[in-house]
Amino acid sequence: MSTQKDHPTTPTSPEEPTARGFPRRTVLGLVAAAAVGAGVAAAWLRKKATAAAVSTAVPDFWDKNWSTPDGATLAMQAFQGRPLLLNFWATWCPPCVEELPLINAFYQQNKGNGWQVLGFAIDKPTPVKAFLASTPLDFPIAIAGLGGTELSRSLGNLAGGLPFSVALGADGSILWRKMGQVTASDLQELRGLK
Repeated sequence: MSTQKDHPTTPTSPEEPTARGFPRRTVLGLVAAAAVGAGVAAAWLRKKATAAAVSTAVPDFWDKNWSTPDGATLAMQAFQGRPLLLNFWATWCPPCVEELPLINAFYQQNKGNGWQVLGFAIDKPTPVKAFLASTPLDFPIAIAGLGGTELSRSLGNLAGGLPFSVALGADGSILWRKMGQVTASDLQELRGLK
């Protein structure tokens, strides 16, 4: 008489026990829960990395100085400690020019709430001066040239395109980024961030 050992088989129904005695549905549920947990953890880590202080992305960010269109010096330290919207634009960029009145309105409506705005013109002083003479803006403009392109890349503009906007919190953390033309709803979203 030959005896055969029972070998566990793969369950065929969700209620049939697995080799360890757990119903297959329970095992699948645990695997799904672990996958969701891993996804949540990854999202949290990404958000934490995004919210890293700008000084981590650009170590000497607050120590930089830029020229204004009229030749004065604009120190980044003057903007430290309050929420700040940075906008990278150029006079030769139609979407940039189109969004500037919206950004100017955002500045006017929110400067009393602590918001600051700084425009980085990826351009030469002469065309920027001519543009500002016909379209005055109430927020400061820095002449950034190619250095502004590198700065925008270090803040998350991997393509190096324009327009590009970044919002920093009062602590210097990156709160928001937008590649492309900002909309009124984008700026409405910013009002709630700080």
